[in-house]
Amino acid sequence: MPILEKAETPMLKLTGLCKRYDTVAVSDVCLTLGKGKILSLLGPSGCGKTTLLRLVAGLEHPDHGRVVLDGSDITKLQPHKRQIGMMFQEFALFPHKSVFENVAFGLQMQPLRQTQVMARTEKILSLVGLSQFSRRNVSDLSGGERQRVALARSLAPRPKLLMLDEPLGALDRALRERLLSEIHTILKNLEMTTIFVTHDQTEALTVGDRVAVMHQGAFVQLDTPEALYLHPNSSFVAEFLGYKNIWSGQVTGRGRVDTLLGPLPLPEGSFPAGRSVTVVIPADGVRLCREKSTNNPGRVLRGRVVSRIFTGQNYQIKVALDADRFITCALSNREIPPKAGEGIHVWLDPQRMIVIP
Repeated sequence: MPILEKAETPMLKLTGLCKRYDTVAVSDVCLTLGKGKILSLLGPSGCGKTTLLRLVAGLEHPDHGRVVLDGSDITKLQPHKRQIGMMFQEFALFPHKSVFENVAFGLQMQPLRQTQVMARTEKILSLVGLSQFSRRNVSDLSGGERQRVALARSLAPRPKLLMLDEPLGALDRALRERLLSEIHTILKNLEMTTIFVTHDQTEALTVGDRVAVMHQGAFVQLDTPEALYLHPNSSFVAEFLGYKNIWSGQVTGRGRVDTLLGPLPLPEGSFPAGRSVTVVIPADGVRLCREKSTNNPGRVLRGRVVSRIFTGQNYQIKVALDADRFITCALSNREIPPKAGEGIHVWLDPQRMIVIP
């Protein structure tokens, strides 16, 4: 069943888009993306993200399906006539040209007067905060500055749709986090309809109004960032979003679900007895306690700390319940973590449990 995003004013509409190589690269993708909306396209390497972008851009031709942009069918239109801007991880800038010349390049291909080209270039450089670098060669810029030049060059011709393919992949983490916020602000100020491709869930959740998770050439979930993260619809999506505690289970007739951890109470919302489900417990839904307490609802299990990893914001604690069962929890960096090998009790918060039918 194809997944559709509802939008009042569609700028991009994909209908039954398919592309097959030796295996299926894109399979029956349907999407309606509203004007000024940002879609984060999230998935592992090889899932079909870049192929989908190339189909929309006209760099590949679909075996089936249609691409409609701003009400016009562009499925068979040549790439340079589609009014689509693209930006790649490598930036593909002209290294011996100035920042101004790089940004103006696309505009010079349009029927514009030189004064119009200069005015538009200066405006877009100001928007991305590069006015003071306009005469500098891009080879003399930092990675973050080159990234903004590439963004400015993509935006300068006023595309109807902008597609960014892993645009931050070559940057260090601190710079990537800063530029994420800048890119989001710029795109929103311009009301630019955008597809942002990434394999990083943090980038996808930060930038997108909607996030589409792609797997084996198809959309498997399309939702708001909040709904996607709090309510993954499959074990694949949950695992890809970084959840560690995922188990299969069977619903009993007593408001419980049987899992490898034993019986767990079902959260609000009942499932019929006998139903097979997937149980997900976020790391911060697991509490550590050195002494067993009977005051907590849910389930308390005994285990031994296998490892602790300090991530900066918290500790990731892995606990072995026995030889085959493990559970991971998150502990605040302000708390004293248990040592590896220490015996510990873990309490599973039933209010944080996610049950996927």
